[in-house]
Amino acid sequence: MSEIAATTVHEAYAFACMKCGYGWEQSYEIEHHVDVHGHAFVVYTAGGERVPSPLSTPTCTNCGGHVVRIMRAGRVAGVQELLRKQRAPRAAEAAAKDRAVSTAATPARHWRLSDLLHPFHRR
Repeated sequence: MSEIAATTVHEAYAFACMKCGYGWEQSYEIEHHVDVHGHAFVVYTAGGERVPSPLSTPTCTNCGGHVVRIMRAGRVAGVQELLRKQRAPRAAEAAAKDRAVSTAATPARHWRLSDLLHPFHRR
C-alpha cells in the first residue's frame, strides 16, 4: 500500500509528571499522510525515531508513570529559570552561613511537583 506525504509540521510540548514531579520538553516532527484509499493518518518522530503520539499516552521519562500533564512548549524551561532565580539569593545566603558557621554542605534540592506547577495555578 503506498502513501503520499501531505505535510510535515514541527511541534514542541512541555510535560510534567504528576507522580514524581519531573518536567521535560520534547520537539516532534508530525507528518500528515493520506493513504491510497484517501484515509488520513499521522506519524510522529522525535530525534529521527518514530514515536507514539505524545498526546495519546504520554509516559514520564523519569519514573515511567502515565499521569502526565501536557503543556505548551517553554513552560518547563520557564519554571526552571524562575526557580533558578529564586534559589540564587538563597544559595548565596546559605554559602555565607556555611562560611560563618563552618557546617556541612547544604543537601541537594529535590524537585517537588508543587515547585514545577506552582506558577501555573490561577489566582
